[in-house]
Formats: sequence, C-alpha cells, structure tokens
Amino acid sequence: MNKYVAPPYRIKMVEPIRQISREEREDYLRKAYNNLFLVPSEAVYIDLLTDSGTGAMSHFQWAAMMRGDEAYAGSSSFYRFERTVRSITGYRHVIPVHQGRGAEQVLLPLLVKKPGMYFISNMHFDTTRAHVELAGARALDCVIADCFDIDKYHPFKGNMDTGRCEDLIKKHTPENIAGIIMTLTNNSAGGQPVSMNNLREVNTLAKKYRIPLIMDGARYAENACFIKDRETGYADRDIRDIAHEMFDCTDIFMMSAKKDGLVNIGGLIAIRDDDALFRACQVRTVAYEGFPTYGGMAGRDMEALAVGLEEGLDIDYLRHRLDQVRYLADKLRDADIPIQYPAGGHAVFVECGRICPHIPYERFPAQVMCNELYLEAGVRAIEVGSLLLGRDPESGENIKSPFEWMRLSIPRRTYTYAHLDIAAEAVIAVRKKSSQLRGLIFEYEPPVLRHFTSKMKYES
Repeated sequence: MNKYVAPPYRIKMVEPIRQISREEREDYLRKAYNNLFLVPSEAVYIDLLTDSGTGAMSHFQWAAMMRGDEAYAGSSSFYRFERTVRSITGYRHVIPVHQGRGAEQVLLPLLVKKPGMYFISNMHFDTTRAHVELAGARALDCVIADCFDIDKYHPFKGNMDTGRCEDLIKKHTPENIAGIIMTLTNNSAGGQPVSMNNLREVNTLAKKYRIPLIMDGARYAENACFIKDRETGYADRDIRDIAHEMFDCTDIFMMSAKKDGLVNIGGLIAIRDDDALFRACQVRTVAYEGFPTYGGMAGRDMEALAVGLEEGLDIDYLRHRLDQVRYLADKLRDADIPIQYPAGGHAVFVECGRICPHIPYERFPAQVMCNELYLEAGVRAIEVGSLLLGRDPESGENIKSPFEWMRLSIPRRTYTYAHLDIAAEAVIAVRKKSSQLRGLIFEYEPPVLRHFTSKMKYES
C-alpha cells in the first residue's frame, strides 16, 4: 500500500510552467526589491506563496459557472449559494463577500462598540490582525504552549489556551472583549488544527461571559478531517457531520472561500440567529462590497463556490490534500530541516530562526530564506514571521514573532508529488549555504500589512 494517497482525480487541462535561469531570477528579484510578492508569476516555476485562490476548479465547477445569473439584485445564483451555506453551517443568515478580508472589513468594526476593546484569538492571521487594529481594537493571541515546541508531537497545536483566555477576559473585563476568534486551522501556528473538545470549551467560556464567538474558518474542512483522524470518538463520523458540530459551537462564521471553498475568488459571512447583526452587516456590505445578494462576487463565482463548498467536504479529496502536505513535511524532516511538527493542513512551515541564527529578527531571516529559495530553484514561498507581524501600534517597534516561518503553501489540486520533490530539494540546498546569507533592511515600508508591498535591500 502506498504511504501517501494518490490524487482522487485525473488531469484533463494543463497550464505550462517554465524554469527560467538563475540569472533571470536574480534580475526579477532585484527589480522586485527583494519582495517576492512583487515578482510576476510568469517568473515563478513552482508557486507555493499561498493556497488562497490558487487551486484548480473541477469540471463540475466550470460547468456551474455557465448558469451564473448576473442580476444585480436577487440573483438565482445567490439563492443556490445561500442554500449550500445554510445546509453546511446550520446558520440562517448568509452574505457573500469578495474574499476573507471583505468579511473582516464588514463584520469586525460592528463588534467594536467603543475604542480600546480587544479580540482574543488562538492566533490572529495578518489581515485579521490588521482589521482588528483598523477597527480601533487590539488583537490578543493565546494559543497553547505546546504550539511553540515545534519538535513535540501534539495532535491539536492550534488549540486555544482556555485558562489564559479566561484570564484575559477577567483582566480586561467582559464588556471590553469585542469577540473571541477561533482560527481553523490555525494558520500562524503552522496550519495546526483545533480539537472539537477545545472548541466546545471556548464556546462554554464565550457563553459564560456573553462574548460573541467567531469562527475564522477558511480551512474548516481540513480542520474537520484532522478531528476525524486524531480525536477520540470521531473516526467513524462523516466529515459533514463533524463540520456541523463545529458550527454548532460558534455564533458567526467568516470565511475566505479561496481555500476550502475551492474557488479562485470569494468569501462569506454567516450568522446563526442575530438578526440585528445581520442587518448591520447588510448595510456595511452595500457600502463596501456590493448589494447583499452578490457582495462583490459575480453570479458565476457564487455558482462555482456552491459546488466547491460541497467538494471541499469530500473525504477522498481531503485525504489526498493532507497527504500532499505530509509528504513535503516528511521529506524536509528526514533531512533535519526544522519544521512545525506534525504537519498542518495547508502548508509546511520551516523555522528559519534556527537555520539562520546569525540574522536577527528585525532583519527577517525567513524572508531571506524565501528569497534564496526562489534564486535556487524558482520556488516561491512566503514569510510568516516578524516581517508579517509588523510593528506595535503604540510603540512603533518591530514585533518579534515567536516563529520565523518560511511557509510553503500547497495550492489545491494543482501540483504533483514530483513538484514537491523539487521544492524539498531546493530547501535542503538553501539550508546548506544558510550561514552565508545576510539580513534585509527596508527601502520602503508601508504602515499596514507591510509584507505585501514593502521594498527591501540586503545589509552591506
């Protein structure tokens, strides 16, 4: 029997990719000011920058797009999409948005009733943290301590430290907590899952202190698969049933559907039964996204998403999806590359602080490694460390990330195991010359979400 699951699909359409020379890659990186976000995709061989909107859609999704109803208001495509979301979540209210940060922009300010409030999360991701701060609140993270021991096996390293969460609620008082956000899977922790038991415990806390509990569930289906595989009592449960139980624990769902929705664009907000919050979200949707029955999405995209949400809960697809990530993780771990262990659901996270201890956090060792990986083999990854974390909004000082991750994100239904072999070999090659690498400093630094558009140069 194969150690890793074969793809549960046949490839019927291809997009050519080409490896350009190292000299050409050096020129592209120089013109991009050492920021891989600014490198054109045509200059990338294997693109592991993100799994967001970069996957392949099925022939069922492409067919569904043909029936897209582009009516401005009351689109039939919206009602098909709405029925699907209601069926999966059990929530009454559904609003489409163009992507996850659209959901954050609409929802989060409505929960901030006064300046100086807080959101507590297992770990906020970059855009969530930015929208929390733009709404006038502060983001507090309290993932479990085992998350920070990357070599230790723990089946659910994405869990909330519920004791610390309650301490934070008491310290800041419940009326100053705008919401509790459970990120599933926990991206900043290394794509790590959250257990059902932990989700229930956080639900109990939220109810006790009357605080809204929000699921940031871009990868909720992958999380459900981890629960099925790793949590006692769930092995024989259907993935859809497990997901429904997860939604039973939360009040609000916001999603970048470009992940487990298996589409290239789209997102959503779903609310269990808070009519007033739903109406307020509709008002902000009209202002920032579009009419509430399209919310920044074309009818054809809502059709593709309705199909993709169903396909994302298919167990055969999920088994292969998680095995691709595990395959790359095993390749790197066998070569003594320090990674977050066990592998998460959508990416392999390489701890570059260990590989480049001579580069201080404010010189961004993971960004240096990402750049070198691109020069080595045309493989594009992303920094998830001190560069992404940004500056403290009060002091202006660089925030030291607990991890200096190079994230190798695997697009869905896109690459083969052979592509992952190339990526693994390139990481191993870069590790061998890591002592020669130098840190980066800013030439231009934007005030918010700086990693997307900053310009950098190497220290002399």
